[in-house]
Amino acid sequence: MLTRRIIPCLDVRNKIVTKGVKFQNNVDLGDPVEMAQRYSDEGCDELVFYDITASAEGRPIDIVMVEEVARAIRIPFSVGGGISTVEDMSRALLAGAEKVSVNSLAVKNPAIIAEGAKAFGSQCIVLGMDPVAVDDAAKCPCGYEITTRGFREHTGIDALEWAKKAVDLGIGEIVVNSVDADGTREGFEIELTRMIAENVPVPVVASGGAGTPGHLVEVFEQAHADAAIIAGMIHTGDYTIPQIKEDLVRAGVPVRKKW
Repeated sequence: MLTRRIIPCLDVRNKIVTKGVKFQNNVDLGDPVEMAQRYSDEGCDELVFYDITASAEGRPIDIVMVEEVARAIRIPFSVGGGISTVEDMSRALLAGAEKVSVNSLAVKNPAIIAEGAKAFGSQCIVLGMDPVAVDDAAKCPCGYEITTRGFREHTGIDALEWAKKAVDLGIGEIVVNSVDADGTREGFEIELTRMIAENVPVPVVASGGAGTPGHLVEVFEQAHADAAIIAGMIHTGDYTIPQIKEDLVRAGVPVRKKW
């Protein structure tokens, strides 16, 4: 049985890890390099580092920060924010990242997925998607619309159709970040995650809403997620990676032991 991955998320703004609720009212939390090293030492499986203002500010990802994180940890990590060209991907991978995540700019230019997959392999290219629930079935039949630029823009794109298109273009993994659940710590959006996971042949990572180990058990068992991103529940010190993994083991969820 495949083990489920636990992935701390570092949303970085102005070289500081920050966390908000539904992409708003962010609070600064700490140094990303120090936090990355701590989570790596505690036994997380991977890390994800998002330069959350890069795309909105029209600049590339902070490569110096990527290099510093790479030197500090012993586990795979992916990066996102400001990835708009194959050259941007190459710089991030050469700086030490194992994967690059494309989101807003991939919606604007889907060809970047195919170009990245051809250059580096599908396993290196991750689709980050920020769906929000909508009532207009004619507009978005699956019930979720893709948003971009940190929930600043609604696209009118159906989330499930976008996920399928991204797979056809060569994406190797999809991170489903529920805008409605983001930062609430009230649980993942199970219906959304399950819908994507059951309709694409690539690994799906649940994101948005983790507040307790029980929420991870739910998304693994009910939504069939391959991995789960966590943030606030560990950034605040309410839980540690070892505590979370112990609870998952007790619930019968297969996880990897500490590296």
